[in-house]
Amino acid sequence: MQMVLKGDYFNSQFSHPNGLNHLSAAQETIIKTCPGETNLELWRAGVFYEHVEKVIESASKGFDTWRKLSFEQRVQYLKKYQEIVRARKDEIAMALALEVGKPLWEAKTEAAALDSKVSVTITDSLERIRQETIKEVMPKIDGHVIYKPLGPCFVIGPFNFPCHLANGQIISALLAGNSIIFKPSEKTIYSAQLMIECFHQAGFPDGVINFINGTGYTAGKITGDSRIRGVFFTGSKGVGLKILENTYKDLGKLVALELGGKNSTIIHHDTHIPHALPELLRACFLTTGQRCTSTSMILVHKKIEQEFISQFKALTERIKVGHPTKSQDPFMGPLIDEQAEKLYFDFCQFGKDEGAEELISPKKLDVGFNGHYVSPSIHYAKKPNLKGKFIQEEIFGPSCFFVPYEDIEEAIAIANSTEYGLAASVFTRDSEIYKLCLRDIDSGLINLNRSTVGATAKLPFGGVKSSGNHHPAAVSMIDHCVSTVAALETIDDTSSKVSDIVGLKE
Repeated sequence: MQMVLKGDYFNSQFSHPNGLNHLSAAQETIIKTCPGETNLELWRAGVFYEHVEKVIESASKGFDTWRKLSFEQRVQYLKKYQEIVRARKDEIAMALALEVGKPLWEAKTEAAALDSKVSVTITDSLERIRQETIKEVMPKIDGHVIYKPLGPCFVIGPFNFPCHLANGQIISALLAGNSIIFKPSEKTIYSAQLMIECFHQAGFPDGVINFINGTGYTAGKITGDSRIRGVFFTGSKGVGLKILENTYKDLGKLVALELGGKNSTIIHHDTHIPHALPELLRACFLTTGQRCTSTSMILVHKKIEQEFISQFKALTERIKVGHPTKSQDPFMGPLIDEQAEKLYFDFCQFGKDEGAEELISPKKLDVGFNGHYVSPSIHYAKKPNLKGKFIQEEIFGPSCFFVPYEDIEEAIAIANSTEYGLAASVFTRDSEIYKLCLRDIDSGLINLNRSTVGATAKLPFGGVKSSGNHHPAAVSMIDHCVSTVAALETIDDTSSKVSDIVGLKE
């Protein structure tokens, strides 16, 4: 697959429409190799800081046009985009597989989600921001709740779902009447460009859709600009804090953060093990553990710990790791890059240093291609150090650890011991146990007999504590793309009289 970058996109055109990068004029150059085949260079991207002002100006002009359109008109543009992204889903999937390293079957799932997200946003989210009217909210006065778009919005995408997660935020922002600027992860520029090409083909008005390649410096310049009224970020806690530091003085700017997770699964003694095993395998190791909702802590009841752990270990050892497009149906592909690979092994070393036993050791794998291939790892910690890095820090890699517990309150306390609060799962047939977990676990998602990964767009998606700032995405994403206006409308404009005012002189 030939990956030709077209540059940044503003005023309805790419800065290098013929695919010429003009790298010699760039302030920085980003070189991307395939994580599954590192001798394969995918592309080189030029970073042009002078384009920051151009994309912001473009988005400001686009907003003035787009905000005046009706919901119905915006929906028609989005449906056109939906048709195009559906027709190009195989092309997008191949790009995702090669850039991210996820197996092609998994990449196809993400590509297909771009289409379905449009439908869900129109059918389930739009009603949340339609004007509301309350008749006779006061005597002879009607009340209205009106939702107005924020203005130009900046979407900063992650590398693990470079199209799907950004697409959800972009669709919501557009439907609400905002223009957008999208900066993808510098690790997945081509996949993101394909999505922008689909918007371009759909014929959106000038300036409504904007796209810029760049680094953290690029993102900092845009987030700090007063013309940007919404910032939507998916990524690490550290970068999220930098965004807040850069924007906190601008009280009119809405910042919605979807950050990391240190997610727990509780396996109670009455768990139906044949059901829980495949669910947990997906939770721990899908996308090579590079999901913010991946399970890393497994709290297993002492009555079944030996039986469950031995079966899970045997199942994990059956995982096929391979090239995302050239191997036959691997479960896992490579990690995204060399830095991620190093962090994975460092993290597992933290576990050993803090007393965890390795049930399956992490290994560098030879799968016939020179890439960032690693084995999944499993640890066991009878008495975990709740303040150690192994418990507290998120790791984007295929690693999990078991901790035995005696009673459910103990399990809940361990689940709550981390600074994160994104996703949790409970496997039990006891509804009272689940109710207790639902009440007491500090998490934005709490599932029963289902893995922590694979959320639905029809429900809110977001975390608490260091996993977000109370602006959940998915169906409720659109709530953060508008400002709320209250209006009182006097039905009878003859009802007020000067004689009714107390305190006037005769």
